[in-house]
Amino acid sequence: MEKDTIPNAQDTRVLGSEIAGLKVPAVIPNTDYENEAKPAYYNDTATPMHQRMEALVLDLQDRLVVALESLEPSRKFIRDRWEREDGNGYGISCVLQDGEVYEKAGVNVSVIEGTLAPGQLRSMRERNPQTANKLNANEEYDFRVAGVSVVVHPRNPYAPTAHKNYRRFEVYRKSNKEAGPVLAWFGGGADLTPAYLFEDDVKYFHQTLKQACDAHDPQYYPRFKQWCDTYFTNIHRDETRGVGGIFFDDLEDKAPEDLFHFAYDAGSAFIKAYVPLVAKRMTMPYTLRERNWQLIRRGHYAEFNLVYDRGTKFGLMTPGARIESILMSLPLTARWEYMNQPEPGSPEAHLLEAVRTTTDWAK
Repeated sequence: MEKDTIPNAQDTRVLGSEIAGLKVPAVIPNTDYENEAKPAYYNDTATPMHQRMEALVLDLQDRLVVALESLEPSRKFIRDRWEREDGNGYGISCVLQDGEVYEKAGVNVSVIEGTLAPGQLRSMRERNPQTANKLNANEEYDFRVAGVSVVVHPRNPYAPTAHKNYRRFEVYRKSNKEAGPVLAWFGGGADLTPAYLFEDDVKYFHQTLKQACDAHDPQYYPRFKQWCDTYFTNIHRDETRGVGGIFFDDLEDKAPEDLFHFAYDAGSAFIKAYVPLVAKRMTMPYTLRERNWQLIRRGHYAEFNLVYDRGTKFGLMTPGARIESILMSLPLTARWEYMNQPEPGSPEAHLLEAVRTTTDWAK
């Protein structure tokens, strides 16, 4: 292994030296959601849906943090609870930085409400004709949302980055909030962004998400997989952000109870789909070449989040938004090289082929 140092002025460790102290646990917690007892909120139909969704995202946060920490020997997640200055909600940001396994990992929950800004209302109406029919452009609306947002950037270039987000969004007429929501939908998904392509890993990730989808609707996985490939695209580079997963928005095609159970299963399946992949790859030796390529791919990741991501845009347009939490998804380090072109036939070129084509990974 090359005795290079990590290209970070604050970090003097020998590149790759962290893998010597890493051990893969015999069992990763919370990866068997199908056989675990369901929490009380799962079937608590007497409780309003927005409160149950709050309970779900807090539960998903706790279970994922425990699973991720089971691999990390040097640090624990910090829990930063914050309150909106206007009193309209709170969040809990769980962040781990500069670990041996994770260079940066964030598992954030936000439970907020407020008034839709004109730009937010316009964006919602433009993207969905059904929403446009339900929301009058000349009326004022309040919103309520509970969501969990996850981004994990491992240190080892062979361990993939991943993202997860699940939320429920409710819209009320400001003049008659007591009448209940005029619009309510679920959104979310999960996707994988490797710097180096291991096809078995990608297939496992997709197959695990597909199983969660199939338990609720056999059309969900193919529909949401295509949606993910389309949405997570860096249009200016003509490539997807990674190798996909599932993505959906404005989902209201079934009864709220059915969709809530789907959100539970899909959110839980991410732990099973992703954390074992980090455990599998975190001890692989690597050199400065792999590290630099990882940083270049992270740069492309950051480009998508800052230019195209609707969640980032919505957050930045929300008055009183907590910027640190919104930009949590950005990597700790990234790299932009002028006219970087991998050698034909190289592992780096193989990754580019994968993000420039569409593949049915769940076969």
